[in-house]
This record gives sequence, C-alpha cells and structure tokens, in this order.
Amino acid sequence: MGLYRERGVVLRTLKLGEADRIVTLVTEGHGKLRAVAKGVRRTKSRFGGRLEPLSHVALLAYEGRSLDTITQAEALEAFRPVREDLGRLGRALSLLEVVDAVVQEGDDDPRLYQMLLGALRTLAAGDAPLVVPAFFWKLLAQQGFRPSLEACATCGTGGEVEALEAFDPGEGGALCRSCRRGTRITPEALGLLRRILGGDLVGVLAEGASPGGAELEHLATRAIEHHLERRLRAPGLLDPA
Repeated sequence: MGLYRERGVVLRTLKLGEADRIVTLVTEGHGKLRAVAKGVRRTKSRFGGRLEPLSHVALLAYEGRSLDTITQAEALEAFRPVREDLGRLGRALSLLEVVDAVVQEGDDDPRLYQMLLGALRTLAAGDAPLVVPAFFWKLLAQQGFRPSLEACATCGTGGEVEALEAFDPGEGGALCRSCRRGTRITPEALGLLRRILGGDLVGVLAEGASPGGAELEHLATRAIEHHLERRLRAPGLLDPA
C-alpha cells in the first residue's frame, strides 16, 4: 500500500460513521477519486474545512483495498468570490454535479482536472455567462459525444450555419429544415458552438454576453441532461424555499 501526493478539486462529500467522510475529487493524476478522510467531522480536525466541495487541495494519501485514505490536506484555492455570490455558486455546483455524474471513477485524463480548475478560476474572476455551457459542450466532446455541427446529423446536408435550423441531442447534433426536430437553433448560437468546440473558447469567453448565448446555455443543459438521462439538481439547490 503506497503513500502518494495528489492535487484535486473536491466534488462532493458523504458522511461515514460518526466522524469520517468519504470525499470524491477529480484529481490531476488519479482521475476521479474517492477517499476516506478520517476524523474530519470532529471540531478539532486539522483539515476538515479544507475538504469541502469547490475546494482545490493538495493531498497526502495512501492506497487502500477499496478506498484510499487522506492523511493530510492543504488548501490551494477556496474560490471565495464564487462561494459569496449565489449566481456563481449555482453555476459552480452545476459543474461539480456534471463532472461527478459523467466521469467514471479511475478515469485518469488530466485534461478534465485542468478543464474544471480553469472553469472555476474563470467564475472566480467574474460571472462569465458562457463558462458553464462551454464546459458542458467541451466535456461531452471529450467523452466522445461531440455533436455534429458542420452538416445535418441525419442526412448530411449543410455547411453554412443558415442551412441548419434545429438541434436534437438524440439525433446527434444540428439538423436541416427537412430533418428538423427538437429545439430551434439560430445561426448565432450555432456559430458560438462551432467556435467553442473549434478551439476559440478563450475568444468566446472574452466577449462576455453574446447573441445566442442564452440559447446556447439552454441547449447545453438539454444536451447534458439527455446524456445523463436525468435533470440536473444543482440549478435548483439555491432556489428560495
């Protein structure tokens, strides 16, 4: 059983026994990881507060038969501006929920860790409206579910954005007038999505609010919920009772 160091973002925690927690993280070297943090729910715990969802931490842990055990945790980033703003906090919780639901334990692609960390840092810097939908689209593409955007997903017609008029995740992407079903998509939203998945994410985020942005956010939520086969919980967690 080996001792190792790791960095990760805490996705969620679960109570275990009277004083412990199971912590789920997406990490740089071990992918999605579940580990036990012993005694962290005691008031005198040295690192319990560092292992909360949204925290970016450096860990010292050792391998176990079923679950690894965290022995030390150092806070790297707490993303306080996100925690103190309900709008940004809701967006961040959506990111954590989707990563936890989509990524399988043990998936060890370091790009995922970097993607999530970059999205949280962008949210901490300002309430960028397209961070979450862009992340959803990039995550789906990384997981092998990149939508068809250059031609109709059903018949292959297309090329220009004006030739594609609808979007249906069940059909695999954008659809022409003859095949259209699902949700209408405007040329502005389709153009944004092509840029996001075509390598111009930085440029899209730098522009802030864009024509088609709200539409793209709605489509991203529909696409991720179609993939998960359930509704997202995080957007409603902060709604008034």
